[in-house]
Amino acid sequence: MEIRIRKGEIRDLSRLKELIVELAVYEKEPDAVEVTIAELEKDGFGSKPLFGFFVAEINGVIQGIALHYFKYSTWKGKCLFLEDIIVNIEYRDKGIGKLLFDEVVKVAAINGCKRLEWQVLKWNVSAIGFYKNKYNADIDGEWFNGRLVENQIQQIAKQLK
Repeated sequence: MEIRIRKGEIRDLSRLKELIVELAVYEKEPDAVEVTIAELEKDGFGSKPLFGFFVAEINGVIQGIALHYFKYSTWKGKCLFLEDIIVNIEYRDKGIGKLLFDEVVKVAAINGCKRLEWQVLKWNVSAIGFYKNKYNADIDGEWFNGRLVENQIQQIAKQLK
């Protein structure tokens, strides 16, 4: 099995979307994916790209991705956020996730990031074990995730006018 890790390209977006949907199904949210390939293209390859990604090809077929973007911490400065590592279920436990994560670590190092951050669901014990065992990562149970969704944002914005 030949594994090749490379930077994602526009031609990879349909496979990226397929893997995003696969992740949503795995995370018990099969209807949650709203992003379109057109949005992925605009946001990832427009004049001001909002994200970057790596792909893992096995025998020429993309079987995994790692999507990341920069964020800023008021306490630390520039940080890199790993949004998702997704590996096709048939190819998990073959070291592909580690290869993808290592590429993201390189991006953080090259760009002088103060932190590399990501989230993991508390029930995803295999992912938690991966980050703790392979990287001695800190999985913080203290912080809660806050979120407003699009319709909430729009409703609040209307009230602010």
